[in-house]
Amino acid sequence: MINGLRVLGFVTARGGSKGLPGKNLRDLCGKPLIAWSIETALRSETIDELVVSTDSQEIADVSRRYGAEVPFLRPSALATDTATSIAVVAHAIDWLRAAGREYDILVLIEPTSPLRETHDVDAAVRQMIDAQAGAIVSVCRADATHPAFIYRKGAGERLTPYDIELATSPRRQDVEPMFFLEGTVYASKIGTLLERGTFCHEGTVGYEVPKWKSPEVDDIVDFLLIEAIMRHRGLGTS
Repeated sequence: MINGLRVLGFVTARGGSKGLPGKNLRDLCGKPLIAWSIETALRSETIDELVVSTDSQEIADVSRRYGAEVPFLRPSALATDTATSIAVVAHAIDWLRAAGREYDILVLIEPTSPLRETHDVDAAVRQMIDAQAGAIVSVCRADATHPAFIYRKGAGERLTPYDIELATSPRRQDVEPMFFLEGTVYASKIGTLLERGTFCHEGTVGYEVPKWKSPEVDDIVDFLLIEAIMRHRGLGTS
């Protein structure tokens, strides 16, 4: 609890994945991928309770083994490629409220961002509260992906700048800093989240993370990159 507010840590992990099948249970430096996020969240000073939402009994069993609560299995309709994170959140909030459990803030902890650290979770929650913001999302500075360096392919494979005005200042140190959303942490006041249906709106602030934390596991290339970063930092056992 922080400032009298109850905080729910919420991990979403469906069984199916087209980009990297079985990724949530795939071994990453000695632990299942999902275990890194569960253990990080359990060390948080701001999260009161941690719940995993999954449609997979195997993921549920592994999550419980690493200390998370899995009070229900997610309906199959919310375990498809088209199911939104907000729909999954709303289902969990409704289920928990029916069980007499109320929270003020929800922190979304995605297993696909295992490089987050516990202090990222706590710092983001505190930043959101201090800023009196409705939500906070993690961002990383855009370097090579800055719009000034993005081009379109046209007829005959000819390249044209995505933004002609920005392309006139091609040096990175000369362009306005811009940021991309990444998955380290999303947090929101629950009422605001359910009302707005998104973490990103005019009441959202950004929590900046360094480049090395920004990779997310979408495919095997991402997984191998994150594995290399973890080994470089001496994390895990393999």
